[in-house]
Amino acid sequence: MTTTDTYTITKADGKPYTVRKDRNRYFYPDEWKAFYQALKKPKRPLFDFLINTGARIDEATHIREKDFDIERATVRIWKVKVKAKKGEKTGKPRTIPLSSEFIERVKKYIKDNKNGEYLWGMSNQAPYGMLKRKLKGVVEDPYNFGLHNIRKTHGMWLKALNIPAEEICLRLGHDFNTYLKHYGSSDVFSNQDIAKIDKMMGDLYQRRRRY
Repeated sequence: MTTTDTYTITKADGKPYTVRKDRNRYFYPDEWKAFYQALKKPKRPLFDFLINTGARIDEATHIREKDFDIERATVRIWKVKVKAKKGEKTGKPRTIPLSSEFIERVKKYIKDNKNGEYLWGMSNQAPYGMLKRKLKGVVEDPYNFGLHNIRKTHGMWLKALNIPAEEICLRLGHDFNTYLKHYGSSDVFSNQDIAKIDKMMGDLYQRRRRY
């Protein structure tokens, strides 16, 4: 990492804190595939959930078996962020659709694994370390990635598939201004990228897509 890739701020406690300059980096589909394949198989399901839902890491690690509606292919995300700056005292749970391909993988995972109350059996910290380790050699700028970039990738991929902005906002728990601020033009993806994204997302929002 060069000195131009980051800058340093001082937090309230007086300690220096390094901030990435490019916080909006997202995965191209080939980058995601290479990263995912580099993971050990037992560790893949949580990351599969993250890329297929756009959930925050704290939302994802608190998912339980009962939060899935297998028949309707949905998941209820209940451990949500409380937006105190916007006057919220409690978070707003949201139920979002899943692709039939992904829900089948969830069914198999539930059948084969019993990790206790929370389905993936992982803390918030462990996936961050995995991300950093496995991205080395996969992308040229691993320092630009955190777990939240998977969430941004999901939003950008849906935008590339022409899913309406309001639907993406509802799915991610964003307001429209946040969406405009953090998501760029989907025209950065090539036609080949979009075809790969389409395959990865399966039949999610299939009825809504327009090409």
